[in-house]
Amino acid sequence: MSDGDDPTRADSAGRDEPADADLPDGWTVWNEEPGGRVIFAYRPDVFDADQFPAACMPTLYVAAGAPNRPASEAEYGRTNVWRVEFFLEPEVELVPARTLDTREEAIEEARGLADEFAAGELDHRGAYQVPREKYLDELDDLTGE
Repeated sequence: MSDGDDPTRADSAGRDEPADADLPDGWTVWNEEPGGRVIFAYRPDVFDADQFPAACMPTLYVAAGAPNRPASEAEYGRTNVWRVEFFLEPEVELVPARTLDTREEAIEEARGLADEFAAGELDHRGAYQVPREKYLDELDDLTGE
């Protein structure tokens, strides 16, 4: 996020609240485009290439447009669908992409998934076709599972 971006969003009463409000421990707003895409990252302090590979940082994406469609098809402010995607690493999707009617609903869905992940309620082991046991054991420790 650039210095000029305002990391707030309007709530239903029109008041601004921090974009990272209501995120569970360990989650942070990695990037937020005003009125557009939001990226939530889990524990960037440990997914730093020293403790864990940076590419394996669990990441939630909120973006305009339907899943599996070119980004150019969705212009912010002109789309009627938003998607939430949750990746454990670039080619490992934790849950199937979800579509919602508004950006606000998609952000709330992403926060719900972040809560479930932080509480150890999502089966991250099941997302891998070829499990990486040592890495997954360490990820269990991070998520409290």
